[in-house]
Amino acid sequence: MTAVAPEDLLALATRIAHEAGVLLMDRPETFEISSKSVAIDIATQMDKASEEFIMESILTIRPDDGILGEEGANRQSQSGITWVIDPVDGTVNYLYGIPGWSISIAAKDSEGGIAGIVHSPSISSSWTALRGGGARFNGSTISVNDPVELDRALIGTGFAYDVRKRVEQGRVAALLLPQIRDLRRMGSAAVDICNVAMGRFDGYYESGLFEWDRAAASLIATESGALFSTNGAGVAFCAGPYLYPRLIAAVEGG
Repeated sequence: MTAVAPEDLLALATRIAHEAGVLLMDRPETFEISSKSVAIDIATQMDKASEEFIMESILTIRPDDGILGEEGANRQSQSGITWVIDPVDGTVNYLYGIPGWSISIAAKDSEGGIAGIVHSPSISSSWTALRGGGARFNGSTISVNDPVELDRALIGTGFAYDVRKRVEQGRVAALLLPQIRDLRRMGSAAVDICNVAMGRFDGYYESGLFEWDRAAASLIATESGALFSTNGAGVAFCAGPYLYPRLIAAVEGG
């Protein structure tokens, strides 16, 4: 197996993410919408076009790498490197023309994430990280807010597409709200996690994330000094070291 430079993987991911952003910013006049897990969990023709573009761009340069993509791209790795792709994180935002949706691309090996980018062209924002190399926002080094008390914490979250799960999520959010500064729901899990990494949010939690939702963003967050994990119930948590256990206790206690 040939050694690969993490910097080269990040450079490739960055170039492709920005090119996919140009593709997606050219919004179609009409959308072709298909449902996935439930009726309101959707994909558009642009989600699929973006994933196909990203996959083909990677494999043109690195034909032996594996692919795991939200819209069905699945290819076993022959090189030891697998790319985890979310071609449009925040499809509902994209469909409605709301800024903040993103493209997420991460490269991983048997030990976890190596390099990752979350690129949000509608707000001119790119977050990147290399394993052991720190995290950056538009080229500048970033770090998590720490320490932050729970009652002063601005927390990001999201809600499941399954309406039955939203009942429980609403109950937990209602109990959490009196304990924190405020709650934000922006529409892209990857961007929310990156907002923790750069101190725009103090913490984040959300249930039901898939690997493509978090692969790049969780690397960016941990390289910024944040902690990130998913509990046995499938709830992901991200925050600075001081707030992290307190946020988990507040959410799980709800």
